[in-house]
Amino acid sequence: MRKIPPLNSIRAFEAAARLVSFTKAGQELNVTHGAISRQVSILEEWLGVALFQRIHAHLVLTSAGKKLFDESSAALDRIALAAMNVSNANNVELIVSAPPTFTLRWLIPRFSTFQRRHLDLRVRLVTSLSPIDFSGKQYDIAIRGAIKPPDPATSRFFLTESILPVCHPDLLEKHPLDKPEDIAFHTLLTYSTEPYRWDAWLANLNATDVKPLATINFEQMYFTLQAAMEGLGIALVPYFLVIDDIAAGRLCTPFGSLGVQTRAYYANVDPTTDGHIARNAFISWLEEEGRATMALCDQLLDQGS
Repeated sequence: MRKIPPLNSIRAFEAAARLVSFTKAGQELNVTHGAISRQVSILEEWLGVALFQRIHAHLVLTSAGKKLFDESSAALDRIALAAMNVSNANNVELIVSAPPTFTLRWLIPRFSTFQRRHLDLRVRLVTSLSPIDFSGKQYDIAIRGAIKPPDPATSRFFLTESILPVCHPDLLEKHPLDKPEDIAFHTLLTYSTEPYRWDAWLANLNATDVKPLATINFEQMYFTLQAAMEGLGIALVPYFLVIDDIAAGRLCTPFGSLGVQTRAYYANVDPTTDGHIARNAFISWLEEEGRATMALCDQLLDQGS
Protein backbone atom coordinates (compact mmCIF):
# COMPACT_ATOMS: atom_id res chain seq x y z
CA MET A 1 0.00 0.00 0.00
CA ARG A 2 1.28 3.45 -0.91
CA LYS A 3 2.10 5.74 1.99
CA ILE A 4 0.66 8.99 0.63
CA PRO A 5 0.64 12.25 2.63
CA PRO A 6 -2.61 14.26 2.90
CA LEU A 7 -3.32 15.44 -0.64
CA ASN A 8 -4.99 18.69 0.47
CA SER A 9 -1.82 19.51 2.38
CA ILE A 10 0.33 18.69 -0.66
CA ARG A 11 -1.81 20.97 -2.80
CA ALA A 12 -1.57 23.83 -0.28
CA PHE A 13 2.19 23.34 0.12
CA GLU A 14 2.81 23.27 -3.65
CA ALA A 15 0.89 26.52 -4.17
CA ALA A 16 2.67 28.24 -1.27
CA ALA A 17 6.10 27.09 -2.50
CA ARG A 18 5.41 28.10 -6.10
CA LEU A 19 4.02 31.53 -5.17
CA VAL A 20 6.38 32.02 -2.19
CA SER A 21 3.43 33.23 -0.15
CA PHE A 22 0.74 31.71 2.04
CA THR A 23 -1.53 34.64 1.22
CA LYS A 24 -1.20 34.23 -2.57
CA ALA A 25 -1.60 30.47 -2.25
CA GLY A 26 -4.84 31.05 -0.32
CA GLN A 27 -6.11 33.39 -3.03
CA GLU A 28 -5.34 30.83 -5.72
CA LEU A 29 -7.08 28.01 -3.84
CA ASN A 30 -9.92 30.22 -2.55
CA VAL A 31 -9.09 29.67 1.13
CA THR A 32 -7.62 31.86 3.86
CA HIS A 33 -3.95 32.45 4.67
CA GLY A 34 -4.55 30.56 7.93
CA ALA A 35 -5.95 27.53 6.10
CA ILE A 36 -2.79 27.28 3.99
CA SER A 37 -0.65 27.61 7.10
CA ARG A 38 -2.58 24.83 8.86
CA GLN A 39 -2.30 22.49 5.89
CA VAL A 40 1.46 23.09 5.65
CA SER A 41 1.79 22.41 9.40
CA ILE A 42 -0.14 19.15 8.98
CA LEU A 43 2.22 18.11 6.17
CA GLU A 44 5.33 19.04 8.16
CA GLU A 45 4.07 17.01 11.11
CA TRP A 46 3.28 14.05 8.86
CA LEU A 47 6.77 14.20 7.29
CA GLY A 48 8.61 15.08 10.46
CA VAL A 49 10.61 17.84 8.76
CA ALA A 50 10.32 21.61 8.29
CA LEU A 51 9.41 22.67 4.76
CA PHE A 52 9.65 26.45 5.13
CA GLN A 53 11.63 28.91 7.17
CA ARG A 54 11.28 32.67 7.45
CA ILE A 55 14.35 34.79 6.77
CA HIS A 56 13.92 38.54 7.24
CA ALA A 57 10.13 38.18 6.88
CA HIS A 58 10.55 36.25 3.60
CA LEU A 59 9.27 32.72 3.08
CA VAL A 60 12.12 30.36 2.07
CA LEU A 61 12.01 26.65 1.29
CA THR A 62 14.25 24.36 3.31
CA SER A 63 16.32 21.74 1.46
CA ALA A 64 13.59 19.19 2.23
CA GLY A 65 10.97 21.65 1.01
CA LYS A 66 12.81 22.15 -2.28
CA LYS A 67 12.95 18.43 -2.93
CA LEU A 68 9.27 17.96 -2.14
CA PHE A 69 8.25 20.96 -4.24
CA ASP A 70 10.13 19.74 -7.34
CA GLU A 71 8.42 16.37 -7.20
CA SER A 72 4.97 17.43 -6.02
CA SER A 73 4.61 20.27 -8.52
CA ALA A 74 5.45 17.99 -11.44
CA ALA A 75 3.15 15.26 -10.07
CA LEU A 76 0.18 17.62 -9.68
CA ASP A 77 0.74 18.90 -13.22
CA ARG A 78 0.73 15.34 -14.52
CA ILE A 79 -2.48 14.47 -12.67
CA ALA A 80 -4.24 17.62 -13.88
CA LEU A 81 -3.05 17.15 -17.45
CA ALA A 82 -4.06 13.48 -17.48
CA ALA A 83 -7.55 14.42 -16.32
CA MET A 84 -7.79 17.07 -19.01
CA ASN A 85 -6.60 14.67 -21.68
CA VAL A 86 -9.15 12.04 -20.66
CA SER A 87 -12.01 14.51 -20.81
CA ASN A 88 -10.90 16.42 -23.91
CA ALA A 89 -8.17 14.40 -25.58
CA ASN A 90 -8.71 15.58 -29.14
CA ASN A 91 -8.48 19.31 -28.43
CA VAL A 92 -5.30 19.64 -26.35
CA GLU A 93 -2.63 21.52 -28.27
CA LEU A 94 0.07 23.82 -26.98
CA ILE A 95 1.87 26.25 -29.28
CA VAL A 96 5.33 27.33 -28.13
CA SER A 97 7.29 30.17 -29.77
CA ALA A 98 11.06 30.23 -29.25
CA PRO A 99 14.21 31.58 -30.95
CA PRO A 100 15.47 29.35 -33.80
CA THR A 101 18.92 28.41 -32.45
CA PHE A 102 17.56 27.91 -28.93
CA THR A 103 14.93 25.56 -30.35
CA LEU A 104 17.42 23.61 -32.45
CA ARG A 105 20.28 23.39 -29.96
CA TRP A 106 18.53 23.16 -26.56
CA LEU A 107 14.79 22.62 -26.74
CA ILE A 108 14.53 19.83 -29.33
CA PRO A 109 17.33 17.64 -27.87
CA ARG A 110 15.46 17.59 -24.52
CA PHE A 111 11.92 17.55 -25.83
CA SER A 112 11.52 13.75 -25.80
CA THR A 113 11.49 13.75 -21.99
CA PHE A 114 8.41 15.99 -22.02
CA GLN A 115 6.73 13.88 -24.69
CA ARG A 116 7.21 10.67 -22.73
CA ARG A 117 5.69 12.33 -19.69
CA HIS A 118 2.69 13.77 -21.57
CA LEU A 119 1.88 11.41 -24.43
CA ASP A 120 -1.57 12.87 -25.11
CA LEU A 121 -0.50 16.50 -25.34
CA ARG A 122 0.31 17.88 -28.77
CA VAL A 123 3.00 20.57 -28.76
CA ARG A 124 3.71 22.67 -31.84
CA LEU A 125 7.03 24.51 -31.88
CA VAL A 126 7.30 27.71 -33.89
CA THR A 127 10.46 29.81 -34.15
CA SER A 128 10.68 33.58 -33.92
CA LEU A 129 12.93 36.40 -32.76
CA SER A 130 10.12 38.95 -32.88
CA PRO A 131 8.95 40.87 -29.81
CA ILE A 132 6.25 39.09 -27.85
CA ASP A 133 2.74 39.79 -29.11
CA PHE A 134 -0.20 37.87 -27.66
CA SER A 135 -2.83 39.94 -29.43
CA GLY A 136 -3.12 37.54 -32.35
CA LYS A 137 -3.35 34.43 -30.12
CA GLN A 138 -0.66 32.81 -32.30
CA TYR A 139 1.02 30.97 -29.44
CA ASP A 140 0.45 29.98 -25.81
CA ILE A 141 4.03 30.39 -24.57
CA ALA A 142 6.78 32.69 -25.85
CA ILE A 143 10.32 31.77 -24.81
CA ARG A 144 12.75 34.67 -24.99
CA GLY A 145 16.16 35.59 -23.61
CA ALA A 146 16.34 38.99 -21.91
CA ILE A 147 18.07 41.03 -19.23
CA LYS A 148 14.73 41.42 -17.46
CA PRO A 149 11.27 39.86 -17.93
CA PRO A 150 9.72 41.07 -21.20
CA ASP A 151 6.57 43.20 -21.36
CA PRO A 152 3.70 42.67 -21.81
CA ALA A 153 3.76 39.18 -20.32
CA THR A 154 3.62 37.14 -17.18
CA SER A 155 7.07 35.57 -17.04
CA ARG A 156 8.66 32.60 -15.32
CA PHE A 157 12.44 32.32 -15.26
CA PHE A 158 13.85 28.90 -16.13
CA LEU A 159 17.44 29.27 -17.35
CA THR A 160 20.47 31.53 -16.86
CA GLU A 161 22.35 32.34 -20.05
CA SER A 162 26.08 33.01 -19.68
CA ILE A 163 27.53 34.54 -22.86
CA LEU A 164 31.28 33.96 -23.27
CA PRO A 165 33.94 33.19 -25.92
CA VAL A 166 34.29 29.67 -27.30
CA CYS A 167 36.49 28.19 -30.00
CA HIS A 168 37.86 24.92 -31.37
CA PRO A 169 40.76 23.64 -29.20
CA ASP A 170 43.04 23.46 -32.27
CA LEU A 171 43.09 27.26 -32.50
CA LEU A 172 45.06 27.43 -29.25
CA GLU A 173 47.93 25.30 -30.52
CA LYS A 174 49.41 27.99 -32.79
CA HIS A 175 48.35 31.09 -30.86
CA PRO A 176 47.20 30.51 -27.25
CA LEU A 177 44.47 32.70 -25.80
CA ASP A 178 45.74 33.57 -22.33
CA LYS A 179 44.61 37.21 -22.24
CA PRO A 180 42.28 39.48 -24.27
CA GLU A 181 45.23 40.98 -26.16
CA ASP A 182 45.86 37.58 -27.78
CA ILE A 183 42.72 38.14 -29.87
CA ALA A 184 44.97 40.15 -32.19
CA PHE A 185 46.14 36.80 -33.62
CA HIS A 186 42.65 35.40 -34.19
CA THR A 187 39.46 35.85 -36.21
CA LEU A 188 36.28 36.88 -34.40
CA LEU A 189 32.96 35.36 -35.45
CA THR A 190 29.88 37.56 -35.14
CA TYR A 191 26.20 37.34 -36.04
CA SER A 192 23.52 39.92 -36.74
CA THR A 193 21.27 39.08 -33.78
CA GLU A 194 23.96 38.80 -31.10
CA PRO A 195 22.83 40.04 -27.65
CA TYR A 196 26.43 40.74 -26.53
CA ARG A 197 28.94 42.19 -28.96
CA TRP A 198 32.69 41.73 -29.03
CA ASP A 199 33.31 45.45 -28.55
CA ALA A 200 31.24 45.30 -25.35
CA TRP A 201 33.15 42.22 -24.18
CA LEU A 202 36.50 43.97 -24.77
CA ALA A 203 35.26 47.17 -23.12
CA ASN A 204 34.23 45.14 -20.09
CA LEU A 205 37.88 44.05 -19.80
CA ASN A 206 39.35 47.50 -20.50
CA ALA A 207 40.82 46.20 -23.75
CA THR A 208 39.08 48.44 -26.30
CA ASP A 209 42.34 48.97 -28.23
CA VAL A 210 42.62 45.29 -29.14
CA LYS A 211 41.85 44.58 -32.80
CA PRO A 212 41.28 41.06 -34.17
CA LEU A 213 43.17 39.60 -37.11
CA ALA A 214 39.85 39.46 -39.00
CA THR A 215 36.09 39.37 -38.45
CA ILE A 216 33.51 37.16 -40.13
CA ASN A 217 29.83 38.04 -39.76
CA PHE A 218 26.91 35.64 -40.14
CA GLU A 219 23.18 36.28 -40.21
CA GLN A 220 22.23 33.65 -37.62
CA MET A 221 23.83 32.40 -34.41
CA TYR A 222 23.56 28.83 -35.68
CA PHE A 223 25.99 29.51 -38.54
CA THR A 224 28.39 31.20 -36.13
CA LEU A 225 28.37 28.14 -33.88
CA GLN A 226 29.04 25.86 -36.84
CA ALA A 227 31.91 28.11 -37.96
CA ALA A 228 33.44 27.94 -34.47
CA MET A 229 33.26 24.14 -34.50
CA GLU A 230 35.00 24.14 -37.87
CA GLY A 231 37.87 26.16 -36.38
CA LEU A 232 37.21 29.38 -38.29
CA GLY A 233 37.52 31.64 -35.25
CA ILE A 234 36.24 32.61 -31.81
CA ALA A 235 32.51 33.03 -31.16
CA LEU A 236 30.78 34.90 -28.34
CA VAL A 237 27.75 32.74 -27.63
CA PRO A 238 25.48 31.44 -24.86
CA TYR A 239 27.38 28.73 -22.99
CA PHE A 240 24.38 26.47 -22.46
CA LEU A 241 23.85 26.13 -26.22
CA VAL A 242 27.29 24.55 -26.66
CA ILE A 243 27.43 22.59 -23.41
CA ASP A 244 27.35 19.24 -25.24
CA ASP A 245 30.17 20.36 -27.56
CA ILE A 246 32.22 21.55 -24.58
CA ALA A 247 31.73 18.23 -22.81
CA ALA A 248 32.75 16.33 -25.98
CA GLY A 249 35.87 18.47 -26.54
CA ARG A 250 34.67 19.94 -29.84
CA LEU A 251 34.78 23.43 -28.33
CA CYS A 252 36.52 25.04 -25.36
CA THR A 253 36.26 28.26 -23.33
CA PRO A 254 39.75 29.81 -23.66
CA PHE A 255 39.05 32.69 -21.25
CA GLY A 256 36.84 30.77 -18.84
CA SER A 257 34.19 33.12 -17.49
CA LEU A 258 36.30 36.24 -18.10
CA GLY A 259 34.10 39.10 -19.28
CA VAL A 260 30.98 36.97 -19.15
CA GLN A 261 27.59 38.62 -19.50
CA THR A 262 24.48 36.93 -18.14
CA ARG A 263 20.90 37.14 -19.28
CA ALA A 264 17.93 34.98 -18.42
CA TYR A 265 15.50 32.89 -20.39
CA TYR A 266 11.84 33.32 -19.54
CA ALA A 267 8.69 31.41 -20.42
CA ASN A 268 6.20 34.19 -21.08
CA VAL A 269 2.41 33.88 -21.16
CA ASP A 270 -0.46 36.24 -21.81
CA PRO A 271 -1.24 38.02 -18.50
CA THR A 272 -4.91 38.41 -19.48
CA THR A 273 -5.57 34.67 -19.72
CA ASP A 274 -6.34 32.28 -16.88
CA GLY A 275 -4.05 29.46 -15.80
CA HIS A 276 -3.77 26.67 -18.35
CA ILE A 277 -2.95 23.16 -17.18
CA ALA A 278 -0.98 22.13 -20.28
CA ARG A 279 0.86 25.44 -20.33
CA ASN A 280 1.84 25.14 -16.67
CA ALA A 281 3.01 21.55 -17.18
CA PHE A 282 5.30 22.63 -20.03
CA ILE A 283 6.74 25.52 -18.03
CA SER A 284 7.36 23.28 -15.02
CA TRP A 285 9.27 20.94 -17.34
CA LEU A 286 11.30 23.89 -18.68
CA GLU A 287 12.23 24.83 -15.11
CA GLU A 288 13.32 21.27 -14.38
CA GLU A 289 15.49 21.04 -17.52
CA GLY A 290 16.85 24.53 -16.89
CA ARG A 291 18.09 23.57 -13.42
CA ALA A 292 19.84 20.50 -14.83
CA THR A 293 21.50 22.53 -17.60
CA MET A 294 22.71 25.25 -15.22
CA ALA A 295 24.19 22.64 -12.89
CA LEU A 296 26.13 21.07 -15.77
CA CYS A 297 27.33 24.49 -16.99
CA ASP A 298 28.62 25.35 -13.51
CA GLN A 299 30.33 21.98 -13.23
CA LEU A 300 32.18 22.27 -16.54
CA LEU A 301 33.21 25.89 -15.94
CA ASP A 302 34.57 24.91 -12.52
CA GLN A 303 36.61 22.21 -14.28
CA GLY A 304 38.03 24.82 -16.63
CA SER A 305 36.57 23.37 -19.85
